[in-house]
Amino acid sequence: MTERVECVVVGAGVVGLAVARRLAQAGLEVVVLEAERGIGAGTSSRNSEVIHAGIYYEPGSLKARLCIAGKLALYAYCASHGIAHRRLGKLIVATGAEEEATLDLLAARARANGVEDLERLSGAEAQALEPALRCTGALLSPSTGIFDSHGLMLSCQGEAEDRGAVIAFGSPLLAAHAGRDGFVLEVGDSDSGDGSRLACRRLINAAGHGAIALARRIEGLAAEHIPASHLLKGNYFSLTGAAPFRRLVYPVPVPGGAGTHLTLDLAGQVRFGPDTELIDRLDYQVDPGRAASFYADIRRYYPGLPEGALQPAYAGIRPRLGKPGDALDFIVQGPQTHGLPGLVNLFGIESPGLTSSLALADEVARLQGLA
Repeated sequence: MTERVECVVVGAGVVGLAVARRLAQAGLEVVVLEAERGIGAGTSSRNSEVIHAGIYYEPGSLKARLCIAGKLALYAYCASHGIAHRRLGKLIVATGAEEEATLDLLAARARANGVEDLERLSGAEAQALEPALRCTGALLSPSTGIFDSHGLMLSCQGEAEDRGAVIAFGSPLLAAHAGRDGFVLEVGDSDSGDGSRLACRRLINAAGHGAIALARRIEGLAAEHIPASHLLKGNYFSLTGAAPFRRLVYPVPVPGGAGTHLTLDLAGQVRFGPDTELIDRLDYQVDPGRAASFYADIRRYYPGLPEGALQPAYAGIRPRLGKPGDALDFIVQGPQTHGLPGLVNLFGIESPGLTSSLALADEVARLQGLA
């Protein structure tokens, strides 16, 4: 016999757990399928843990809208649920006259997105805030912060389970068959090597960098609705010794990312990254040799970086849509696009996906007719 449930969410990363929480709180019976042995084993646990303000994204895009909504929801959630967070603020810095115009463009884009708290600073004003900094000008973003992403995931998991949701670890989704009454799923078992069948009326593909491959295994989903994608690895290096900054420091953006920036964790440890490395398979090893390019990039705004102070920390892998260098939006794809009732695909959920996680869950609920 095939067991039947109302809703299956694939992926127990931060977005999948936020979606499971939201749908369970709406009264749905929810099962989360996770191929790994624990929550947040992929992109969700390998990032900068930054709460983004909503500065960089194309006005009117999903990234812009959901980042702004997600930022407000995330700060409120962290405060009400006792999740560690700090509103440290961020400086986006220009290190030459040619970059000053980029700061003005970013400020205009941020205003178009509804970010009203940016402050334009001269180089001297920025250096008064951060004496170790070298720049010709900066934007101060006071609503940028950091938080405990694992604490968020644990909280979402607990609230989902309190409402009856079940998380099945070691249970990869091997295939899905669309029918008149929903979906029949072929589910693997990493312990026994056997499989089972599970039927559901609603299916949420929140599999992170595995979402594209999973979509290809959904029988009945037309190939035209599955975008091209690639894996973009970001390496991080940590700084030995005391932190020379109290705020996050970002250079002006570069094609494909926000540049090699300086972030702080909740313990005050400085880390730099990510860079961008196109890869063709999952590989989380950090090549110590990549530090050479980090030193050059960082010293443009932090000339006092000592030689030998960078140590390999960790790497994350982003699910990047399109071609390398493309700046593409999130895709939250519902039945009105692909024609399969009950199916929502989340593609290309990279930065600011962590900041946007609670807002993404609301977007999924809306597409499921639950908003």
